[in-house]
Amino acid sequence: MLYDSNSKHSDPWQPGRRGSVCPKTIDQKTAQYLLLRSEVEGNKRYAFLDGQAYCAQEHRPGLWHGYPVGRVAVPMRLRQKWQHDDVVRRSDFRRNWD
Repeated sequence: MLYDSNSKHSDPWQPGRRGSVCPKTIDQKTAQYLLLRSEVEGNKRYAFLDGQAYCAQEHRPGLWHGYPVGRVAVPMRLRQKWQHDDVVRRSDFRRNWD
């Protein structure tokens, strides 16, 4: 499982379809770390870091790209688990609803 950057989640955006932009603090090493500690839900993986949730999708066999998501995009099961495990605070999710 390897992280493979996708330019539609980088700044400046590429022309055409655009996705949410990753913060500049998320470099290749940090993205790989998030991917490795992410939790699977369906065909996507989710992780949480510094008040922000991230989602990863496999776009080629073994290659994943990720992007920031709001609380509403994180499955309820994972939101509850992260809160129970003290990975995330309610205030983190309130700030990042969409």
